[in-house]
Amino acid sequence: MPDVLGYNTSGHFFTVELKVARGNKVKFSPHQIAFHKSHPKNTFILVKALGPRSLKLVPGNKIPELVAMGHGPWSPIDWISIQKTFELVA
Repeated sequence: MPDVLGYNTSGHFFTVELKVARGNKVKFSPHQIAFHKSHPKNTFILVKALGPRSLKLVPGNKIPELVAMGHGPWSPIDWISIQKTFELVA
């Protein structure tokens, strides 16, 4: 089970796996990978880098790419944008 189980104002549930990245790679257990592969909708991975860049929100269905290639370049995201993404979960 991911770290966060939430629901939005429309009553739709979503999950968020919280990760800290050291370098480009993000480590996942086999169970975490299996969860996101078997639940591709309404799941997210929130990655925090150790450094000046802050957060990256990745849809759970992108876990194969995240495992294989790492988180890639950072583009800033703020808490308002994260909140808006969760509000759009249907």
